[in-house]
Amino acid sequence: MPHDPARPLLAAAALLAIAAATGCSDAGTGPDAGPSVDRTTSSSSRDLPPPATPPTPGTPTSALPLIASATWADSDFGVTLMVAPTPAGREASGVQDADAAWREVLALAPDGDTPGMREQFDCHWTWARILEPDKPTWNLEPWRPVVADEQMLAEGCNPGGPEV
Repeated sequence: MPHDPARPLLAAAALLAIAAATGCSDAGTGPDAGPSVDRTTSSSSRDLPPPATPPTPGTPTSALPLIASATWADSDFGVTLMVAPTPAGREASGVQDADAAWREVLALAPDGDTPGMREQFDCHWTWARILEPDKPTWNLEPWRPVVADEQMLAEGCNPGGPEV
């Protein structure tokens, strides 16, 4: 099946529209978040279990490793860091998992910590895993411009040039 460059953008737009329509865009906050739930107890209600203890900051909630490899390669446009997630990385959903995965990338390629690289990684972590779950690598390029999140998403995580 040929690659359609508009496919990720259309899918992302659809996901954003669904999130906005269902009130998920503000992560449960703000005036459109819907009714709040009163969790106070009374003599007629049963006791609710205590809230779960959140993970320690920086601790992933998924199995490690999340990243199989991060290797530099040359392309027609400049160097690219080819990041290959593990199966656990493709399925990870914990709030700390993206940070843990980025730390793994930097452990494998310490020179990858340049302006815009983390933002490209976050875009791939958030969207490529959903829109292209079998994509073998996420290619991050230090030559790409640093852009706002909206532009990053609009350009399919590849601002300032074609997908490498």
